Amino acid sequence: MAKPCVFCRIIAGEIPATIVYADEDHVAFLDARPLFKGHTLLVPRTHVETLADLPAAAVGPYFAVVQRLSVAVPAAMDAAGTFVAMNNVVSQSVPHLHCHVVPRNPKDGLRGFFWPRTSYADDAERDAVGARIAAALQAASGPARAPGRRLTGSGGSPG
Repeated sequence: MAKPCVFCRIIAGEIPATIVYADEDHVAFLDARPLFKGHTLLVPRTHVETLADLPAAAVGPYFAVVQRLSVAVPAAMDAAGTFVAMNNVVSQSVPHLHCHVVPRNPKDGLRGFFWPRTSYADDAERDAVGARIAAALQAASGPARAPGRRLTGSGGSPG
């Protein structure tokens, strides 16, 4: 028999946790192994494993709570900001959707969140990758925008 989900057990009150927020659909609690004090996890009450499993109608309300936490956590912890993150399958220690809201300060020593950077061979390769992602979005939910078209002024660095 499979071991019950630890987050479902927290939601049910079977495992103690410091709950910082709860509503009909969500529960937020302090991480048992925080990166920094105030590290909070938000979970949906309904067991879903990944963001892709969360019903579309629940995504907006879920991230509205994440947004509220991203303001409340640094205010409560006298932090300069937050690191907001979610793993889907890879590095997901508990297979129940959860978003980390971690208080951050300049030079706080957090390391290990460095991702290897790469580059595209040329604009054509980059645009082809963009077109593939746009096609996958269109196949899943209808038109996104012109495949492979770059937006200017979006804050990203072209090329």
